[in-house]
Amino acid sequence: MSPANDHGKPVHASSPAPRKRGAAASSIGRARDHLLAFLADETRAGLLVIAIAMIALLVSNSPLAHAYETLSHAHFGPSAIGLDLSVHEWAADGLLTIFFFVVGLELKTEFVTGALRDMKEAALPMIAAAFGMVGPALVYTAIQAAFGSSAWSGWAVPTATDIAFAVAILSIFGKGLPPAARTFLLTLAVVDDLLAIIVIAVFFSSGLNFLALGASLLVIAVFALATRRSVRSPWLLIPLGVAAWALMANSGVHATIAGVALGLVVPAKRTRAGQMTHDFAHAVGPWSAGLALPVFAFFAAGVPVLGAEGGVLGALSDPVTFGIAIALPLGKLAGIWGSVAILTRLTKLRLGHGVDLPDVAAMALLAGIGFTVAMLIGGLAFTDEVAVFHARFGVILGTFASAILAALALKARLRVKARGDAASHPKRILRRSRRRGAARG
Repeated sequence: MSPANDHGKPVHASSPAPRKRGAAASSIGRARDHLLAFLADETRAGLLVIAIAMIALLVSNSPLAHAYETLSHAHFGPSAIGLDLSVHEWAADGLLTIFFFVVGLELKTEFVTGALRDMKEAALPMIAAAFGMVGPALVYTAIQAAFGSSAWSGWAVPTATDIAFAVAILSIFGKGLPPAARTFLLTLAVVDDLLAIIVIAVFFSSGLNFLALGASLLVIAVFALATRRSVRSPWLLIPLGVAAWALMANSGVHATIAGVALGLVVPAKRTRAGQMTHDFAHAVGPWSAGLALPVFAFFAAGVPVLGAEGGVLGALSDPVTFGIAIALPLGKLAGIWGSVAILTRLTKLRLGHGVDLPDVAAMALLAGIGFTVAMLIGGLAFTDEVAVFHARFGVILGTFASAILAALALKARLRVKARGDAASHPKRILRRSRRRGAARG
């Protein structure tokens, strides 16, 4: 029998419990929604990666350095199938595949329905992106030659752009720029990602196991067939993705290429059910921004500068370090801004929608922010651990130099009111406006 209250009505003692459980579930749901909204914001996600990277750098040069190193090199995983990897390898080869899957989805979307669909609009930033990889490679190579270094394998390290980090800086310091400036940067970064993927696949694959590679491609084909038939079940697609990744990891091709390939085979055409690439990116994006990138940043940015051979001075005096640090801002600026300046002068390609050459200079400096993929290539380009540390230290220095210079350039551009034809031919515009005024009179 239920206990009675003062008015004689029965009171159910168990009734508050469902309400408490409901309130708890509601609170968890709201917290999840807030977290997903936070991670969906490119600016906040980029700043999170920066914060994690700085923490890793501090930890690796503190009394906790030994514990950090031990954790980073701890091994686990099934050795029978070639997946007995260290923690930092799981971060770079495993979790980062989630990030590259999202990159593949975004590339497919851009090529089918986005900025890269119209080649007339996309041609200039696409060509600039290619020169934006050539520029840093040439600057790095020139520095190695000038200082008698033989570390030629690091040429690819400063060629990559970190789109999340770059967009975060643009969002903070570039409010008020024409929307076309952001489109130009995103097109640059997307093509840069594609070229960086090709570089990793071509130059950093060795000892190919064609059986494993063929099996991985077969699984990717099954994944493609399933998505083309509108299959969205994670219970099928995730196991297929993991199998494709594991086989790719054993093939000699870098495992993250599986993520890109899986993203590229997802249909991007809009249907009544939605756009699959967009929906998948929306679902997987928070895992990339909230798990894959922060964990990778934590284990990649932990450069023991103080404890490494030669200390800080040894790292700063290494041509690998300052070659990468200089090549990121200077090479990107020379490659991107220089190519756009020449192409717009000598060909029919033009900037438009209020974007001018000084804006391109700011975008080029933003492209010098090369954190995530540059860190990954730094670990692939060298076999010596000290060289890897110095390469990644150079990436950190070059990235922050590019970020600071880009922020200054963006602030300077925001003070300029006249753009496009008004900036290039102010007298012509003034005469035209006077004629219109006279005609009205």
